[in-house]
Amino acid sequence: MPSQLLKTAAPCALALMCLAPFAVAQPPAPPAASAADSVIVVANPTYLTIPLEIDVNRPAAEVWKRVGKYCDIGEWLRLPCKITSGNDGEIGAVRSIGPEILVGRTDLSYTYTQPVRAGRPYNLYHGTLEAKPVTATTSKLVYTLVFDNSMLADDAAREKDKAQKSATFMGALQNMKILSEGGTLPPAPARGGRGGGPGRAQ
Repeated sequence: MPSQLLKTAAPCALALMCLAPFAVAQPPAPPAASAADSVIVVANPTYLTIPLEIDVNRPAAEVWKRVGKYCDIGEWLRLPCKITSGNDGEIGAVRSIGPEILVGRTDLSYTYTQPVRAGRPYNLYHGTLEAKPVTATTSKLVYTLVFDNSMLADDAAREKDKAQKSATFMGALQNMKILSEGGTLPPAPARGGRGGGPGRAQ
């Protein structure tokens, strides 16, 4: 009987010895952070928020169904738009205008950003479009922009940029209202000289 126990115990002991290094092995330590890792590219950002809204004489769900698809921007901004990556309405989708990346969504809203571009400071540009219920039959469309304007030359340049963006997106909201209420857009104004709109480098 003792010899049988020895025959059984020996292979078990050998197996435990072979597995021991794996049991105590530790995952490799992450590389140490360098000083460059903590450098902020824009040292003193000045984040600006532009909130815009317009009343719509339709329920929010109807409004969103009419103008809330990610490439509906092509209709209400009157620019060609197609999904170049992912699927319309899914987080991570990229539309040709911008090219802008969908980074957040709810049933009645979405948020997008623009890519980092070589040779340009990243300004953290984000836009959010939302249909908000007001009553059972009315709603409002809210367009909110957030971005850093510290890289502009001075206060005058920052005010001009803010005014241009406000005018562009207020015009977009007016077009969305017309479409949501069953109307037809008027002829598009001549393009040129407008800055800061969707599809342009921010």
